[in-house]
Amino acid sequence: MAAVRYLVTGANGQLGRAMVDVARSRGDGVVGLGHAELAVEDADATRRAIAKHSPEVVVHCGAWTDVDGCERDPERANRVNGHGTANVAEACRAIGAKLVYVSTDFVFDGTAHTPYRVDAEPAPVSAYGRSKLLGEQAVLRDSEPGFVVVRTSWVFGPGGKNFPRAILSRARSGEPLRVVDDQVGSPTFTLDLAVALVDLAARPDVGGIFHASNDGSCSWHEFARCLVDAAGLEVEVGRMSSSELDRPAPRPSYSVLDCSRLTELRGRSLPDYHDAIRRYLELESP
Repeated sequence: MAAVRYLVTGANGQLGRAMVDVARSRGDGVVGLGHAELAVEDADATRRAIAKHSPEVVVHCGAWTDVDGCERDPERANRVNGHGTANVAEACRAIGAKLVYVSTDFVFDGTAHTPYRVDAEPAPVSAYGRSKLLGEQAVLRDSEPGFVVVRTSWVFGPGGKNFPRAILSRARSGEPLRVVDDQVGSPTFTLDLAVALVDLAARPDVGGIFHASNDGSCSWHEFARCLVDAAGLEVEVGRMSSSELDRPAPRPSYSVLDCSRLTELRGRSLPDYHDAIRRYLELESP
């Protein structure tokens, strides 16, 4: 059996798929496991699966990311995102594997006005954010040098259910568009994020918290406007407030991440999100 360098959880999700593709493109042995193959909330199954493949690095992309679903069922959110991540961390400790855990901007409350640094105090306002913070705490519990938390935001990529796909589908069908303009963050392209995760995974001496998102920030409305323009669609994009959506889970109104620690380590930042949109459209054009 070929040596397995990476084991990727959540491999059926848009980020998990990108992570597997990037690792393979570099010639690294990689195993991708979806929830059907690895339900991380099952501690024994998680331990067995990770021990069986004995990877050098586990990149934990698996999560329950339905923000409103988590708000309706916080126990399930904690079971999957919190305790499930603890199970992955314990399994990695048992075999001496490095762990890269993908977390979220939702661990912050959104009251800042400047990008959140890696040492900013988390204060999640939603069940999803709280469950992901539980996962962070499990990963960082013993301060292993090879355990990494990577917070990211507004993730989108080819082949996934995401904001750009929804916006472009509605725009192409001629449906009216109204998008919230009172939430600001940074879009993050899965393929760019996956490259950064591989770069971090390649450093066994590196641990702690990193922030990773594409350069630049915008509101959801601005993001939608950029998508429509880049796709060459002449569609009006109206504005609305978050309160008009009446969603179960609150969202941070500002969740831009300070990615300077990652930039310093890699020697470069992730590309600007406008460039990421262009490359996304090349892959997702109808």
